[in-house]
Amino acid sequence: MTLTGGSIVAAALSQGTGKYFWANDPATDEQLQPAFFEASEVQINDAVEAAENDFDRYRRLPFAQRADFLTAIAEQLRIIEGDVIVRAQRETALSLPRLQGELTRTVNQLLMFAAYVRDGSFLHCNIDPALPERQPPRPDLRMTQVPLGPVVVFGASNFPFAFSVAGGDTAAALAAGCPVIFKGHPAHPGTCELAGRAIARAVELCGVPQGVFSMLQGERHELGAELIKHRLVRAVAFTGSRIAGRALFDLAASRPEPIPVFAEMGSVNPVFLLPAALAAWKTELACQYAESVTLGVGQFCTNPGMLFAVAGPDLQAFTAAVQTRLEQLGGGVMLHAGIKRNYQTAFDILSERPGVEILSGPGEQAGCRVSPALLKTTAESFLSDPGIAEEVFGPSAIVVACRSMEQMSACAGALQGQLTATVHASDTEEDIARQLFSILERKAGRLLLNGFPTGVEVCSAMIHGGPYPATTDSRTTSVGTEALQRFLRPICLQNFSSGLLPGELQ
Repeated sequence: MTLTGGSIVAAALSQGTGKYFWANDPATDEQLQPAFFEASEVQINDAVEAAENDFDRYRRLPFAQRADFLTAIAEQLRIIEGDVIVRAQRETALSLPRLQGELTRTVNQLLMFAAYVRDGSFLHCNIDPALPERQPPRPDLRMTQVPLGPVVVFGASNFPFAFSVAGGDTAAALAAGCPVIFKGHPAHPGTCELAGRAIARAVELCGVPQGVFSMLQGERHELGAELIKHRLVRAVAFTGSRIAGRALFDLAASRPEPIPVFAEMGSVNPVFLLPAALAAWKTELACQYAESVTLGVGQFCTNPGMLFAVAGPDLQAFTAAVQTRLEQLGGGVMLHAGIKRNYQTAFDILSERPGVEILSGPGEQAGCRVSPALLKTTAESFLSDPGIAEEVFGPSAIVVACRSMEQMSACAGALQGQLTATVHASDTEEDIARQLFSILERKAGRLLLNGFPTGVEVCSAMIHGGPYPATTDSRTTSVGTEALQRFLRPICLQNFSSGLLPGELQ
């Protein structure tokens, strides 16, 4: 498929004019063709107005037709699989197996949402029939949910498929009945264009309103701000850094009519090793921990970047084994120059904090290549300096040595909001683990026992969210079937006749 370098407005290719930019191969620093044009103010307005104009038609389609549309998107992605994976590898330096697995995940989550919306059960309806004989009489009350309206979705740099154009946020919004205006990520614009064209083809094949999907290219920060400020936009979904996510959240809150921003902004995903588990499994756990930290060159929002354990010979042996395994695993190429620069900067800031010791550093390497890093500190230092818990996005981890289990619990209580929190415990430590989980359930959206958090299953039970600053709304998830609830709002219909009731309430 030949790339055009343009955007997609109302499911049609739209060539830009004026300023343009290129993608780069992070492994070679080669500038990739073609040039991509920045979306103009006209294209932005056309995309949002088309979404608003077609919103009512789209949300009133039969649920089966909405499901067929999601299924068609999945099928179109499979058709272009070869082309889009090749382009994604050039733009991200991710391995072919990783990209193939991620595309499969993207297809499967589209099919999951299709199955979920087909029968309408996702609306979680409630019906309280009239009680005319009661004093006072109760009217007939029926609750359903309606979609919010046009949604702006921001693509993530670290998941060019699963959190991108046809990824989870787009699938959830479309499943909920909301048109999507997607802001393409400038690090992989070619991948975005190919996926966007697959969705546009599905729009054509299924006969859904064209305004249901647009994809706007651009690297300037103002593009995102202009989308959020547009008066017709009703919600925003974002995956990325805390700085960017908070800026978008504040911008949306400052509108004359504020709108929700569902931002997933990262996490250090703490791991707690209880003493008996550490003593019994330290060598095995050290290897597994190092492999989880370096998975995908550490570019996962569920990277377990902080570990707590009670000081002593077992922790010393564990830490040494982690360091050895990190050296064996070696480094890799990060997604783009900006991520490497941020990784190095965040590591330098963390390593210079009082009480933090470097065991191994990222080193000075050319291009986007980095090495894994390991640091250590004490619980006293952590408790006196919350900055030690700031995320270092990349293959980096810090080990926190505690004097006792009581101090480990104090550290758990001092943590900010997280996506995940993990406890490793032996069978004899269930009472201790229960007490620790009681603290951690106030801190994280997903709790793990005897595992590592870097794998995120796409299913109905998954919660990929957590208290701030992991996300801007701890009541939601960005993975799993319940992700579409972000884009719905409840509505109550009182004393409606059968003919006026929507089908799900009849």
